[in-house]
Amino acid sequence: MAGIEVADIAFRLLDPDARMERLVKDGDRLAPNRVIARVRCKLRALLSAERVALNFLQRLSGIATATAEVVEIVKPYGVRVLDTRKTTPGLRVMEKYAIRMGGGWNHRLGLDDAVLIKDNHLRIVGSIRRAVASARACVGPLVKVEVEVETLDQVQEAVDAGADMILLDNMPLETMRRAVNLVGGGMLIEASGNIHPDNAAVVAATGVDFISLGWLTHSAKSVDIGLDMAD
Repeated sequence: MAGIEVADIAFRLLDPDARMERLVKDGDRLAPNRVIARVRCKLRALLSAERVALNFLQRLSGIATATAEVVEIVKPYGVRVLDTRKTTPGLRVMEKYAIRMGGGWNHRLGLDDAVLIKDNHLRIVGSIRRAVASARACVGPLVKVEVEVETLDQVQEAVDAGADMILLDNMPLETMRRAVNLVGGGMLIEASGNIHPDNAAVVAATGVDFISLGWLTHSAKSVDIGLDMAD
């Protein structure tokens, strides 16, 4: 469950006297056909806000449900599930909230939360060492610097440059294992790219600390939730 508060607000915006009796809370696991809330408000407000409330509930609960599935898969390996910045325009905060309700963790809420040096940045700057040094010169001492890498040579360069964290982008499993051994626990490691429930366990087993999944916010299937008039 995720989004019950948002659904409540949708009704109260149209009827300040609307009252929602919440029978579950965000983060709860729900059985099929479970009644999650009862709403009392003016009929016009009820019918006008219905679709908005349900859209939020279905969307956010779908994200939370997909996240919870992956979290359960990688739990034996001590790996944390992260989201990305691939969110719906205008819904970033709520979608990232849904990730947390599913047991996941937020990577960054915005560009100012941490520095992530990606392939386009490297093409512009010329090298990982130079990119990390430039980032360090521009941000405060508490801001982390992460580097996206695709090869073992880049892994070593990121280690030598003093990055705080590396992102293994679309690496084959064997290369990923070698990257983890190369780092040797010296920094945090994130794996990303084409990770889904069918292969999340084998990726987690390589020894990475995090896996990040963009599809949790851009492609998660909405949960089927309806609103029925009481007899």
